[in-house]
Amino acid sequence: MYSPDEVVELAIKSGVKKVNTSHRNKLILGFLAGAFVALGYIAYIKAVAALPHAYHSLVGGAVFPIGLICILLGAGELITSNMMTVSIAWYDKKVSGKDMLVNWVIVTFANLLGALFMAYFFGHILGLTEADPYLETTRELAHGKVDMPFLQAFVSGIGCNWMVGMAVWICYGAKDAAGKILGAWFPIMIFVLIGFQHNVANMFVIPAAIFNGGDITWLQMLQNFVPVYLGNLVGGTILVSAVFYTTLKKKK
Repeated sequence: MYSPDEVVELAIKSGVKKVNTSHRNKLILGFLAGAFVALGYIAYIKAVAALPHAYHSLVGGAVFPIGLICILLGAGELITSNMMTVSIAWYDKKVSGKDMLVNWVIVTFANLLGALFMAYFFGHILGLTEADPYLETTRELAHGKVDMPFLQAFVSGIGCNWMVGMAVWICYGAKDAAGKILGAWFPIMIFVLIGFQHNVANMFVIPAAIFNGGDITWLQMLQNFVPVYLGNLVGGTILVSAVFYTTLKKKK
């Protein structure tokens, strides 16, 4: 394992690299990241749909991290992890505020495209979320997102990206693939177990319910997106990057 002081430097370098990646590559890798998160969610739905409801969080939480681990070990660009890594590079004055915001906008858009692609072509056309019990589970999950009041969704988003940021942080600290997988798995599993809201995961499950004829609207999706995205932003930029930068980097 790298020391916490070394992880700070690795995170800063990662943030700089993400900003300097071409817009074309941001779009491609962001699309892949959105698709990988959606694949993890499809696996969640397939795994829990036929199980008693009491087991959904545990089994789904054990399966869902696969998508994010594909991103962490591959080259995907996920907005929730970029909120942490790019902001810590900004705190260290290695990237500009404008470049940080441009990165976030492009990656968010690309993640949305990837998640929508999976929701329509794999969920709807292929039918992975079309037939019961998978359809019922998809609609139940989506309603759990959009029915949450603004403040609760915001706080839920904070908790989610606190854990995702920690997963990325631990992944940077590990020196081999096994350590990265093990270190990242459990923080991601925790946010799924608790039911925290992840904006890219919601980009898949809410449209999947809409495409399958549910009673949820695109306006409801937007009303959910805003507080969850803002909460994810606070969780990644403050509870992870600001805390670690202030305590580990600024002390020097």
